[in-house]
Amino acid sequence: MEHLLEVEQVEKYYGNKSNLTRAIDVISFDVDEGEFVGIMGASGSGKTTLLNCISTIDRVTAGHIRINGQDITELKGKNLDKFRREELGFIFQDFNLLDTLTAYENIALALTIQKVKPFEIDQRVKEIATKLEIIDYLNKYPYQLSGGQKQRVASARAIITNPKLVLADEPTGALDSKSARQLLESFETLNRNMQTTILMVTHDAFTASYADRILFIKDGMLFDELVKGGDGRKEFFEKIIEVVTLLGGELNDVI
Repeated sequence: MEHLLEVEQVEKYYGNKSNLTRAIDVISFDVDEGEFVGIMGASGSGKTTLLNCISTIDRVTAGHIRINGQDITELKGKNLDKFRREELGFIFQDFNLLDTLTAYENIALALTIQKVKPFEIDQRVKEIATKLEIIDYLNKYPYQLSGGQKQRVASARAIITNPKLVLADEPTGALDSKSARQLLESFETLNRNMQTTILMVTHDAFTASYADRILFIKDGMLFDELVKGGDGRKEFFEKIIEVVTLLGGELNDVI
């Protein structure tokens, strides 16, 4: 299996010489094609900064990040915009749906920008909406949808262009437990049935237990790694809790 994502000796500093903050302190890891990987860490650990660097929202201070063989740390301007648009999918905690568009239009927008033919757009939107069980909500506006429905619409929007990598930042953070479970089951469907590669930042052990592998970040460094392997989700959850305890996090922060 090929490495889809390669993070090599990445560092990220903020500030100046007199007041320097090292948000990422020489982190290296790989994500294989078709993997579902979670990143966990306490607030301020550097996990969101790391995701921002991988998503091209932020630039590294040192090191390299390669996605599908392309070194994104070297991309600029229109080339960077094109790469972000065509190769990456984004799922945010606060959904980021356009209120003036229906669910169908929100999902279809990226394909419209790419000038995909209307018939193909319709076919692809309905196909992914069926997989995520939101086919009955396509004509509704965001204000007419529950949090879980909005997040599944956002997930459909993220993968409609068949990106190489989907990046999820606290995707269950604004959801109740039932909606969170439904969304995570949708992620499992996308990962297993469509081989979607997912990299997800979360502080929540229940959410993390749906991933295949967890990277734990502490003080900007890679602290530990857990692989689900043959474990069930319950057993994996318990192992995650053990590592979080070693990290010094309080139980209330992770469940």
